[in-house]
Amino acid sequence: MDSRLAALERWVAAQLRGAPFALAPASTDASFRRYFRASLHPAPDGPSYIVMDAPPATEDCVPFVHVAGLLRAAGINAPEIVAQDLAQGFLLLTDLGRETYLDAMRRDAGARAPALMAEAIDTLLRWQLATRPGELPPYDEALLRRETGLFPEWYAARHLGKPLAPAQEQAFAQVEAELLRSALAQGRVYVHRDYMPRNLMVSTPNPGVLDFQDAVEGPVSYDLVSLMRDAFISWEEERILDWTVRYWEKARKAGLPVEADFAEFWRGFEWMGLQRHLKVLGIFARLAYRDAKPAYLEDTPRFVGYARAVARRYRALSPLAKLLDELHA
Repeated sequence: MDSRLAALERWVAAQLRGAPFALAPASTDASFRRYFRASLHPAPDGPSYIVMDAPPATEDCVPFVHVAGLLRAAGINAPEIVAQDLAQGFLLLTDLGRETYLDAMRRDAGARAPALMAEAIDTLLRWQLATRPGELPPYDEALLRRETGLFPEWYAARHLGKPLAPAQEQAFAQVEAELLRSALAQGRVYVHRDYMPRNLMVSTPNPGVLDFQDAVEGPVSYDLVSLMRDAFISWEEERILDWTVRYWEKARKAGLPVEADFAEFWRGFEWMGLQRHLKVLGIFARLAYRDAKPAYLEDTPRFVGYARAVARRYRALSPLAKLLDELHA
């Protein structure tokens, strides 16, 4: 018996003051959090809420509540916290809808993508412009290094069964140092940290923003590259370049800390993306082998492709290009 689900249903019933409702799974999550939609009876299209179940032993609701407040204060369409029980790890949230940006972009051969991307970029700019020191943890070298280290441990050694040889470890460390130096040199802003179409909802106003509990203050290009080089959908480089230029022009005009030269910004964008690609490859392997969520492995080839393309474009990253070729030989 799912004792947490039973406790969750009792808690929701108390928050809704006895109004009849039905709970159904709302989405999957890579963490130990679960989300349900509480639909009120009797109308099938009547009001609904999202209920988060975050076991306190493994998850902390406090960052979610804090970042939701920052987003809403910035005028961004994030869920409103209707009720909370932090001791049990239960949150009752407003429902931002059923259609993700990912769903919408995959339909009609991507016809809606330009309009949706424009709204996502404008929302990202609003989020970054709201940055205030001391509100979020720093995306510092220690955190960046822990993330990048997931690649040799979980992807190379565990998934591919190819622990790095000493020469390969040296090559990886050399590239890792370059990537971290580039990331830490960028201007600092609020970073959602998973700002991708799967976490954006088609809503009013667009987009509704979800899955923001891991937000930090860090490199200005991070969320943009998460949006452009996504885990679950790929775009032609020409479109990515066009969208990135549009962001950069607006960011410069708004006074955000981006480079004055677009070529320099683009390089930082690509190198930031490579750090993220390596991290995600490690995370997806860890989800499969530690957390019994193998479906994520289906998208690892996309990230290997991203990483190879960037590593081959820059001489300083060529040791990584060689390493990826060796690992996938």
